[in-house]
Amino acid sequence: MNRIMLTKTLTRIGAATTPVLLAAVLLTGCSTSKNKADTQYVARDVSTLYNSGKDRLDRGQYKLAAALFDEVERQHPYSPWARRAQLMSAFSYYMNTDYAESVSAAQRFLAIHTGNKDAPYAYYLIALCYYEQIADVTRDQKITQQALAALGELIRRYPDTRYAADARLKVDLVNDHLAGKEMEVGRFYQRRGQWIAATLRFRTVVDKYETTTHTPEALERLVESYLSLGVPAEAQKAAAVLGANYPGSEWYERSYKLMQQHGGKA
Repeated sequence: MNRIMLTKTLTRIGAATTPVLLAAVLLTGCSTSKNKADTQYVARDVSTLYNSGKDRLDRGQYKLAAALFDEVERQHPYSPWARRAQLMSAFSYYMNTDYAESVSAAQRFLAIHTGNKDAPYAYYLIALCYYEQIADVTRDQKITQQALAALGELIRRYPDTRYAADARLKVDLVNDHLAGKEMEVGRFYQRRGQWIAATLRFRTVVDKYETTTHTPEALERLVESYLSLGVPAEAQKAAAVLGANYPGSEWYERSYKLMQQHGGKA
């Protein structure tokens, strides 16, 4: 869905090009030597460069396409083609999974063309670059935070666009992922008997990520942790919240049994 949305927009952005050049002008070689010839600095008119990049993009030669679009900007920085080429470059890098280069190209576009009608697309592309790099919960989540920030920026600036609609769905998934990381760390502290540290992690899930799928388990883990810390009153509060919101869950059943064993009520 992400790439379909991006491609449809790029079709519109790239549509304002000159007619397809003659075959003798287009760069059609696929060998390494010809590829180098495509991107080496040779002064060329803007339409030739742009259409050469579009041709490579259509063939799935994303890295080379990006290099050619970059040449449009480098050789013809004040041409209307340069604006289109920046986004085409960003998209080409994205398709080649060169995420850092894609973000850089999109940010350059936004810095120069603030308020342009294609700015939502650039913000969406940046967000996707971070989103698609999200690592599993056992690893550092810096990139996940960057994805969340980029998605939030898009929603804040352009709330009524189709990009924002998709971004809202992704925000829910990102928050669920971040909650999963907190749970992973909390369970680690539990296994080590570090109950206070574990409690802090589970409380973060309940307070900050309460709408995620991890909340029922976090509440049950809080019951375990508070009982281990010798504060049954807090355990009972967590169990009561769990019972009120997730009465049929396995996590409530577990907390109920724990509270019964300790002479409390869930």
